[in-house]
Amino acid sequence: MEKRKAVDLFSEWASIGKDEGMQKGHLSSVTEMLSLVGPHLKSNFSAIDVGCGNGWVCRTLSEDKRCLKIKGIDGSEKMILKAQKIDPLGEYYHALLPSWDPKEKFDFIHSMEFLYYLEDPLDMLKIFYNNWLNNEGVFIAGVDYYLENEDSHSWPEKLNVHMTKLSIDEWKRGMEDAGFKEIEIHQVAANDDFIGTLVLFGKK
Repeated sequence: MEKRKAVDLFSEWASIGKDEGMQKGHLSSVTEMLSLVGPHLKSNFSAIDVGCGNGWVCRTLSEDKRCLKIKGIDGSEKMILKAQKIDPLGEYYHALLPSWDPKEKFDFIHSMEFLYYLEDPLDMLKIFYNNWLNNEGVFIAGVDYYLENEDSHSWPEKLNVHMTKLSIDEWKRGMEDAGFKEIEIHQVAANDDFIGTLVLFGKK
């Protein structure tokens, strides 16, 4: 069976309201991620949320008085339409990666549950570092699908969607190869049933 495009899956989820469940499911991880990043963000920072879904992280960041500008992008047009409906004044763009060019650089890049849907997520790390991030900018990404999280290994087959499975060490080496500095690797929001979201943090 031919695999579905991840963007088609997420458009289906947007249509049935599953984005709200994703928001609740990711809240603990994203809250910890933003806490990790907070001390590294300067006043009047610009930010982009990659794989923004219905835009909830953008709306959270917009409440930070230091945030001058926040954009959200997603490969699912239905998710973007939903974000625009919830937040008509926000900046949300339909964008397919890795080909989309932001035309500007940002002080902060945030991404939750996006990278492993790419054929080559480690190359995307290089693109983020070289083309998207300002000098002294901050990057953070969370992934739940990774080698050490054995409970996630069945997801590609269950959803019939491509996912790239990498180990914690492979992700860390990918951050190093991309050029990131002050790299930190965390597993956040762990509980008895979940070993935690793998978080990649780095600066330019």
